[in-house]
Amino acid sequence: MIQKKICMLGGFAVGKTSLVDRLVRSMFSEKYLTTVGVKIDKKEVRVDGETVNLILWDLNGEDEFQRLQISYLRGASGYLLVVDGTRRDTLHVALDVQKKAEGAIGKVPFLLLLNKGDRRQEWEVDRRDLEKLSTLGWQVLETSAKTGDRVEEAFAALARSMLREKRASLKDRGSLP
Repeated sequence: MIQKKICMLGGFAVGKTSLVDRLVRSMFSEKYLTTVGVKIDKKEVRVDGETVNLILWDLNGEDEFQRLQISYLRGASGYLLVVDGTRRDTLHVALDVQKKAEGAIGKVPFLLLLNKGDRRQEWEVDRRDLEKLSTLGWQVLETSAKTGDRVEEAFAALARSMLREKRASLKDRGSLP
């Protein structure tokens, strides 16, 4: 079985913990509990005929009081960058966090999740901003931890990207035909 560490990154209260809870426990709670430090969960997913054991590191959100703990990123094979669609400022936080993550662990697969799709009528994040990110090669998915919409798809897409990168790396080293 393949095991991959992934980190949940983004601003304060964007839905990182709720996305993990939806994936791992098939549940959603309206109660907000601040993540202090890191919370670790596991989930097996099947992608492309392979089982991948995801070790999910749910990191505390970044805001004016808390900064990304770079040490938590060590060993990560990828990450999900989460933005709250109803709060435009969380996109700016995510862009900053992505630069820090790339500086710490290099270029690894990641996806930007535009969360809270169940509240689309309240969204502040502009479609043009997302189009700009897409032109940079970023994969952007709209999710809802509350309804579960596209949550499993998001984690599977990241797992698929990590497997592709692993295969490409093995092929480059001559370990694969």
